[in-house]
Amino acid sequence: MSPGAFNLKNHDFDEFFAKLAAQGASRTAALKLFASVFSHRAQSMADVRGARMVPAVIRDWVQAHGTLPSLEVVERRRADDGFVKYLFSSPLGGRFEAVRIPLFDTHFVVCVSSQVGCALACDFCMTGKMGFSRNLETWEVVDQVLQVINEADRPVRGVVFMGMGEPLLNYANTTRAARIMCHPAGLAISGRSITFSTAGWVPGIKKYIADDPPYRLAFSITSAIPEKRAQVLPVEKTHPLPALVEQIRAYSQARGGERVMLAYVAIRGFNTGLEDALALKETFEGIPLTIDLIDVTDPTGKYLPPEADELKAFRDHLQVLKSPIARRYSGGKDIGAACGTLEASQRGGVLMPAEPVEMR
Repeated sequence: MSPGAFNLKNHDFDEFFAKLAAQGASRTAALKLFASVFSHRAQSMADVRGARMVPAVIRDWVQAHGTLPSLEVVERRRADDGFVKYLFSSPLGGRFEAVRIPLFDTHFVVCVSSQVGCALACDFCMTGKMGFSRNLETWEVVDQVLQVINEADRPVRGVVFMGMGEPLLNYANTTRAARIMCHPAGLAISGRSITFSTAGWVPGIKKYIADDPPYRLAFSITSAIPEKRAQVLPVEKTHPLPALVEQIRAYSQARGGERVMLAYVAIRGFNTGLEDALALKETFEGIPLTIDLIDVTDPTGKYLPPEADELKAFRDHLQVLKSPIARRYSGGKDIGAACGTLEASQRGGVLMPAEPVEMR
């Protein structure tokens, strides 16, 4: 990208407008150009130039200085349950994945990555085993969703930052991407349908609470017993559970007492006993919760999901919390698309055509 080039996909609307306003563009003209990039999903600079009712001098400037980068879809793999995993390559380097999740036969949610690899190194997570390479830029996050939308036969209604990487370690780019996604002239996805999942990066949570965006936070706990949590989530050693709980309480209070989603990765013989349920009750006393139970999916075999009887007993133990308990369906296991298994791999499932197609 040449010096002074204007990456049209890398800015939220306020930044986009400020750049064009310096060239004499009105807010209306900027909105039309922004919509041509995101809402109308411009495939080339010629598509952007075709925006109607924009003064020619502004269109000419955008044509001369604008760039419209895109990710390369290395491959797509469909799982038996309808999940589709995309493997992307970026001109900036590195590979990363997104997952298209079907819901109710009416719409899709896209699970996006925020980093190439991850520095938090959760022991059951394949991304963590890759190590950390770099943060994704804003446009790289947004383009994952755009690529899915371009091929989808039903609308994309939600985005979850639960793919490769810790989104709060790439705070500026991921929140800017979310602003583009929920802007009416952007992807028009409701802010309440965008969820950031954090493994417990306390500085990022503090900033998130202070900024008060419309998106939701989900917190990966895995154990309310610090010694156990530290075995599988190294972030516990940097930001111990009491500091995390303090911020979770503050988050709930800032949202008017909203229930907080705790993502709890259930591991056979490790964190599914009565002591684990009681530790959750004691640790989160007074905080309204929803417990999102997720079976661990570790392709290495080191960690196994609970047996059916073990999980049933644990759900019974969790009744002491008097909180809603949901069991998250962790789909796409046969293509490595289940929670915690994204690793920029090429394996499993049905290999889809290399050229963009409408996939049902």
